[in-house]
This record gives sequence, structure tokens and C-alpha cells, in this order.
Amino acid sequence: MRVRDLLAPGAPRLRLLAAEDELDRQVSGVMTTDLHDPGRYLHGGELVLTGMLWRTAPEDSERFVRTLAAGGAVALAAGEAEVGPVPEDLIEACRRHRMPLLAVPDDIAFSTLTEFIGRQVSADRAADLAALVDRHRMLVSAAKGGGLDAVLDLLGGDLDLDCWVLTPTGRVIAGPAEHLSAEDRDQLVRAHLAAQRQRRRPPHRARLVSGSYSLLPATARPEEGAALSDWVLAIAGDVTEWTTKRQQLAENLARLVAAERNRRDEGRRLRRRIADEVLTLLQRDADPAEISRTLYASSAMAARYEGTEPEPAASEGAWLVLSAEGTGLPEGAVRSILEEALTDTSDRALVAGAGTGAVVVLPAPTTAVPADALRELLGPLEAGLGSAGRITLGVSAPALEAGGLRGALEEARHARRIAAARVGRVCVAGPEELASHVLLLAAVPDEVRRAFRSRLLDKVIAYDIEHQADLVRTLEAFLRSDGSWTRCAAQLHVHVNTLRYRIGRIEELTGRDLSRLEDRVDFYLALELA
Repeated sequence: MRVRDLLAPGAPRLRLLAAEDELDRQVSGVMTTDLHDPGRYLHGGELVLTGMLWRTAPEDSERFVRTLAAGGAVALAAGEAEVGPVPEDLIEACRRHRMPLLAVPDDIAFSTLTEFIGRQVSADRAADLAALVDRHRMLVSAAKGGGLDAVLDLLGGDLDLDCWVLTPTGRVIAGPAEHLSAEDRDQLVRAHLAAQRQRRRPPHRARLVSGSYSLLPATARPEEGAALSDWVLAIAGDVTEWTTKRQQLAENLARLVAAERNRRDEGRRLRRRIADEVLTLLQRDADPAEISRTLYASSAMAARYEGTEPEPAASEGAWLVLSAEGTGLPEGAVRSILEEALTDTSDRALVAGAGTGAVVVLPAPTTAVPADALRELLGPLEAGLGSAGRITLGVSAPALEAGGLRGALEEARHARRIAAARVGRVCVAGPEELASHVLLLAAVPDEVRRAFRSRLLDKVIAYDIEHQADLVRTLEAFLRSDGSWTRCAAQLHVHVNTLRYRIGRIEELTGRDLSRLEDRVDFYLALELA
């Protein structure tokens, strides 16, 4: 029963004095006490009955109500038989702690109230059990007939309970998407991935501005790294406060979602074989006509799945190639992650993979998929990556025909090397960066880059550490100002003579001349490497 049932017709005659917004709380039992500190006897969910004999001064009310709130009590009923009307300080304390407060008139015995609550709770449990049996049967029937949306619609209509199935990147697989904002989805999947990485036992609880949610992994795959590509079941409310039978309903729903995910993965097997075949053709520089036929077969298969007809020129449009690599992730994880994440971008993406890497060939959208959009799409996965986990991804420019896919693959791989040279858990680089010095830096071996940076900057850094001279920051500002003394001095808020002294000291330490373009370029590259 809920607290509001104590105010319904037929209930003992009680008066509500505080926290009228908290009447939907679930009452699981009754505790009668006049102890000053009853906290150690509370287990959560109790309606506390008290004769207020613990109160000797107004400040006692705050302490007593604070103890009840910390112990999980759902409401307080104060009897007026012994000490008279409920005092104002107790009402105020209950308002502060959002604790529903009910006044029990002096002609109503606590035993009468206890018996009423006991009958209501027993009746609710019996009805709940019978209803749950029916709902389990209906869930199984809905899962066989209409898929996940039918299951979640059933729960929404029957229990007024919102549930969603989300991917780790926050895409809605099933459920009322309009009831969950993009920001909330992002926070929920990040909370789920962080909890999975920390190996916390589900259900995971997340408290957002919009309310509380319970998160259950919907997977039959316990292996490490699976959470980065598996679905998550999000349920409005805190299922840990539900009865045992209701919690079993949530767990069974998660199993149904996992079964649907596995069924969908079975349907992807043929598509994966085609993706691997396309990658093999590109790697051996096969005839473009052969590549085109394989792409057409992929488009035809996707069209049949969607119930549409494949376009005759489906393989002749523009295509993008993505190259990805995972660090600190198990083999196959990156492939599964991209299969799930890119469905939102294109349900015709071909994702091939071997080991810890993956290559994606997908129809180019009207505007090329920008690196920033992919970075934002994959951003939530950061919460599930360990301290050594990384995903780096490079994007090609659109290839206008199948014959250009081999070059697009090489372009994507070069872009991925640029992404790998950056700092971050999820790094993406696009084709626009292939025409800059960043590509050259990414292609240089690590030991060569370290030696180049060390020869130019080590003495300057050491001088800064010893003398607090700020030479490195001065050098950066000087190069950003294109060697303009006045602009650089203004940016640093120093006199031009001070700036000339610092630049002179850098030149003495390094043996370079910052009036020469070649030396400026070397310093710029060294700072980029740093």
C-alpha cells in the first residue's frame, strides 16, 4: 500500500500535516516507538507510529525526524492521546525532511491503525503476485509477437512504467524516446558503463534531474569489454525498492532484451561475411567491378531486411571508409562497438574486423560524416574504458565510386595514425587533417619525435624550472604572433624589452635564431610534439 491509502475513504480518520507531495511512497510495514533514537531498528519502508513521549524540547523534533529519514522510514504518524495536538516544531521538521506526517486523533488506537495497514499490505501482496504471473505470461507473448516495442508498450500501459532499451552510445532501440531527453540518455549510459567497469552489481542506480532510474545490463555475454557494445535496460524508478516479485519481473525483462539482441546478432552474421570479403578485395586491390558487385549484394540484403527494393545503382554512390583501432580492449570489441554505434548513422554500414581493429565501409551521407560528429557519438564510451583503454578512428573523404575505395582505405588509416598521436580516450581524425603538418608528425617514429623535441626544448624547459623564467610560454606566444614583438608583448602583458631579453635567452640556450623561418618552423613542430 501507499501512504495516500491511509487518507482514502474507509481508512482510519487521520489528518495530513506535512509533505503532501510524498504520498506515493510504498508502505511495507509498521513500527511503534517512543525511543529517542529508533534508527537501529529501521529497515526501510516503515510507517512509524509514535506517542511523542521522546519530545522534551522543540529541538528534539529535528533530531527524531532526521533519524527516521536516514533509516528509510516512509511516513510518521503522531498520536495525540498522550501529549495533545502535534506541535509546530515537529511539523516543520517533517517539512524540511520531506517526511509525510499524519496526526492520529485521540479516539483512534494504534492497534486499529496497525491492523488496517497489515490487511492492506497482505491484500496488495496477494494481488501483486497474481498480476505478476499474468504479466510474465503477457511479456513472453508480446516478445514472440511484436518485438521489444510491444513488450515495453505493455509495461507502459499496464503498469504506467516507462522503460527504454539503449545502446552504449545512447541510441534508443525501444521505448518511448520522447520521454527521455538526449542529455538524460547520455548520462544514463555513462553511469551504466562506469558501473560495469567498476564491476558493481546491477541494478545500477542513476539519479538525474528528471528523476531516478535503474539500469540493468541486457546481455548474455559476460566477457570483458562486452558492455561497450551491449544494450542496457533503463527503467524509471528505483527497482531496489520494489518487492521481490517485481524485481524478478525487471530481471526477466532484461533477459528478453538480451535474447532479442542475440537474435539480431544472428542476423548480422551474413553481413559480417560480406564486410570481411569487401575488406579482402580492397587489401588485394581487386577489380573495381568485383568490389561493386559485392557492395550491391550488401545493399540488396539490407533492402530485403527493410522490406524495400534495392536500387540498381546502390553500389555506385559515394562511400566513406573508417579505420579504427582499440587499445586495452579484447579482440572483436571495436567491431561490435562500431556495428552498434553506426546503426544511427547508416544501417547499411559494413564493419569488417580482425583482432583489435576494424574497418568500416558505409554509404556517404549527403554531407560527409565529420570527425567531430563521430567523436561526439562515441563520447559516452569513455566512461567504460579502463585506464589503458582507447579507441582511435580515422575517416576518409568520400570515394565517388568503388574504384576509389582502395585509396579511401589508405586515407582512413593515415587519419587514424593522426588520431593515435593525440591525447584522449576516444580520438577521431578526418581527411581535412591529411593536408597539414599533423600527418607528417604522425608518420614519424616515436623515438625520432622524442629526440627532436628533446634537442630543441630540454634546455629551455630546464631553465624555466630552475629560474621560473616562463620561456616556453613566451616562445609559444611569439610563434602565435607570427614574430610580431608588439603583439606578443601585449599578449604576455610584458614590456617589449622584457620580451626581447627572453627570446635572446632562448636563442642562447638552443643555438637557434628566431628571426629565421626555418628555426621558427622547428620550434613550432617541437611544441606541437610536446
